[in-house]
Amino acid sequence: MLPRVRGRNRWQEWKLALGEVNELSKKIYVGNLSYGVTEVQVREMFEEHGTVDSIAWITDRDTGRFRGFCFVEMEESAANAAIKSINGQLIDGRELNVNEARPKNDNKSRNGGGGGGGNKSYNDRW
Repeated sequence: MLPRVRGRNRWQEWKLALGEVNELSKKIYVGNLSYGVTEVQVREMFEEHGTVDSIAWITDRDTGRFRGFCFVEMEESAANAAIKSINGQLIDGRELNVNEARPKNDNKSRNGGGGGGGNKSYNDRW
């Protein structure tokens, strides 16, 4: 079993162990993308600043339609240069929001929880 490093999940640890990921890579959030933008266009935009290790193209799980954001993984210094250069650029009339990706919340419930219950019957509504 690989030792856990804070901020990484098991998949990242295995990719690192297999040499598929540069340890000094940084994940970048790219938001406010037009639905017409392609993964190739995003890759070309970021490759002006360095080698792109991976792109996670986020789609809706029900429809398969692109959701307007993605994650790009690059070497750290190239990622910092790309963030400074690309953040705020207009692409297809939309101003891009580009910054370092924050770790995903481990919270399983996204809806804030709650929702009632107790031991009420139908007639106890009022």
